[in-house]
Amino acid sequence: MNAFSRRGACPALSAPMQTGDGLLVRLDPVAGGISPKSLIGLSESALRHGNGIMEVTARGSLQIRGLTAESARLLAAEVDALGIEVRTGVPVETAPLAGIDPEEIADPRPMAERIRAAIEEAELTARLGPKVSVVVDGGGQLTMDAVTADVRLKAVRTGTSVQWSVSIAGDARSAKPLATVDEDAARDIVVAALRMVAEKGREAHTRDLSERQLASLAGWHSFAPPSVLPDISPTRGEISRFNAGSLSAANPHVSTPAIGGVVGGRSISPLVGEMSGGTEGGAVERPRSPIGLFDVDKGIALGIALPFGSMPAQSLIELATQASNLGATEIRLAPGRALLFLGLSIPSSLQTSAATLGFVTDPTDPRIRIAACPGTPACASGRIATRAIAEMIAKQSPDLLDASLTLHVSGCAKGCAHPGTAALTLVGDENGAGLVVDGTAKALPAAYRPGYDAARGVAGILAAMRAQRHQGETVAACLARLGAAGLAELYRRNQ
Repeated sequence: MNAFSRRGACPALSAPMQTGDGLLVRLDPVAGGISPKSLIGLSESALRHGNGIMEVTARGSLQIRGLTAESARLLAAEVDALGIEVRTGVPVETAPLAGIDPEEIADPRPMAERIRAAIEEAELTARLGPKVSVVVDGGGQLTMDAVTADVRLKAVRTGTSVQWSVSIAGDARSAKPLATVDEDAARDIVVAALRMVAEKGREAHTRDLSERQLASLAGWHSFAPPSVLPDISPTRGEISRFNAGSLSAANPHVSTPAIGGVVGGRSISPLVGEMSGGTEGGAVERPRSPIGLFDVDKGIALGIALPFGSMPAQSLIELATQASNLGATEIRLAPGRALLFLGLSIPSSLQTSAATLGFVTDPTDPRIRIAACPGTPACASGRIATRAIAEMIAKQSPDLLDASLTLHVSGCAKGCAHPGTAALTLVGDENGAGLVVDGTAKALPAAYRPGYDAARGVAGILAAMRAQRHQGETVAACLARLGAAGLAELYRRNQ
């Protein structure tokens, strides 16, 4: 570990990333979950070698913060001693209940393993950027619909068989559909797409592929087996023989065309031009929260979230210890900054204990509507106490933090907790806590107030919304109607 990964890279155990509070490592267990004993061991390592803060990310990875070069080496040795094998290479992610969810269409794990093996065989890992990823979703109670990826596979039933709907660049709502194919063709399309990305360099993603390249991905297997797909094709990843909309009906791999025309009686939007935001199967339902109780094979799973994705390691030790005493056999990490406990004899008992320790046990908890980085004093880059501000906002206006609202509290302009656009962003800088409307933490704030008083400024906005909101209007729609200038004025008042 002589060199640390740059910001924007993935801080794997072997390549910690420098942050404002020291080095950060991220762990994704190969097994998909860990035992309560292993979580206790990891938390104790975080206390010994880091700053004692443990995190679960929005994608469901475990993070340990506040490490030094030497303590990161010691942590890696202790992870190895605990017998926790962590993933390397291109992330190929599956749902947290994969293989044990009675409602899933197909167990996605074998397909994910085939894709991982194919990526390694094609020697693509070193040629792709650290943020390139693949999602394989078998459906079920907890889907991967909210997780963005370069390539998405979703299991679908086609008569008596299961096939895979393949889409590119985005989450379930925004990704562009390519085709619905069998597992062999799906695997080959994934590898072909990643080869095209690799041609463009380590900063590239599938969103950078041209419409012609996307069309060739949807149709290349109609003409050639995978063995003849060029690593670098004559037209920069495009296969010119393909004519969009003319997929071979005789090809056994392909069940439906995905670019233009009608599929199974449903119109499919063409790849050229603006997409509607839907996916091949029609409207995408809002994903179920990972918080709560879930029926699984041979029992019940209990989902508990970390507020803002972060908790003291000691709190995790206490929770895992109680879970072990209640018979928990495995803890799985879940997108949405959550942990799923399997094998519990009395789930409600652990749920009560978790709430007492400060964890999120109710899917309506307003804290899950707010993204907040560690901020001050945990992070040297932070200019405002993000977690304290977020907690105060959640307590002051819980009824107005609905599912339509994205609220981001960032200690600095890097925006680590929520890189994308949010309806409202509070960002710390030398002027205090700035308000950004419909933008990211990197945008120029429309108004400022002191960091210690930022929550009161947001409370003023939400109070005005409560008074002016139309019946049936979402919070996001009301914010848009009030406008950026009006929101900035509300935030500045009463300083």
